Amino acid sequence: MQVIAQPPDIYSTKSAFEQHLRSWCLRSWRLRSWSLRSLILIAMLACASRQCAQADPMPVLHLQGTIHGFVEMRAGDGNIVASGDIVQVSHGERVTIETLFHFKDGSIDDETTVFSQRHTFQLITDRHIQKGPSFPHPMDVTIDARSGQVTVRSGDKDGKEEVKTDHVDLPADLANGMVPLVAENMRSSTPETTVSMLIATPKPRVVKLVLTKSGEGDFSVGGSARKAIHYEIKVEIGGVVGVVAPLIGKAPPDIQIWTTGGLAPTFVREQGPLYPEGPVMTIQLASPVWPESAKSGY
Repeated sequence: MQVIAQPPDIYSTKSAFEQHLRSWCLRSWRLRSWSLRSLILIAMLACASRQCAQADPMPVLHLQGTIHGFVEMRAGDGNIVASGDIVQVSHGERVTIETLFHFKDGSIDDETTVFSQRHTFQLITDRHIQKGPSFPHPMDVTIDARSGQVTVRSGDKDGKEEVKTDHVDLPADLANGMVPLVAENMRSSTPETTVSMLIATPKPRVVKLVLTKSGEGDFSVGGSARKAIHYEIKVEIGGVVGVVAPLIGKAPPDIQIWTTGGLAPTFVREQGPLYPEGPVMTIQLASPVWPESAKSGY
């Protein structure tokens, strides 16, 4: 069952309502999640003048195995701000993925997702931690999909930790930590799919993510030209907040994801903010650089 937002109180001025909405946005949670890494993207507002789309099952077309990959994060100026590892371990139908980013300023972005892969992907648990100077609103969110328990740890204005636990009726297609995985398993004949995502607002709620194929992107590996499938991700939120946000300029940019196709699809790139109103970052696969290669120019 979808968690419906409670309508806000009646505000005497537009300014007061904007302050309320801004506060709501800042407490939202990034929806970063992928198969190589659980990529959030970001739980932000999007134009929702129509009703939220019905969610679709997450079919297993490509079984996940054990991998260890490397990723890097670049700011808008192209400079690397963080590097990380993706560690995925498969035990039969149960898969665990952890993606850990270490920032140059000491910040940490760490997400661990556990899911099953029998016929459809089913989330079991997800924990996402963001803390350090790069995150104005650090947060630690844990989801137990089977029990419906959601625990949010965050710091208040005095630096004290606040811990809130809620019970939420979570849908079977909850995709926290698995958004690129959903894209990689979309059939070639399916131009669009919709799944659910839990975001941590002052009270956890479920929104819809609409993944749409948006053509192809060009990249190269060792000078060899390659093609990637491009996806756009929109967040659809019901209620008054979802309708009003675009009208007062609070709607965020779409999240962009690129994956390879073929027999073994994989994530290659993501663009989007790490948190509401944050700068757009680019996350992509990274290759090891050897000392002798750097000296020789290769």
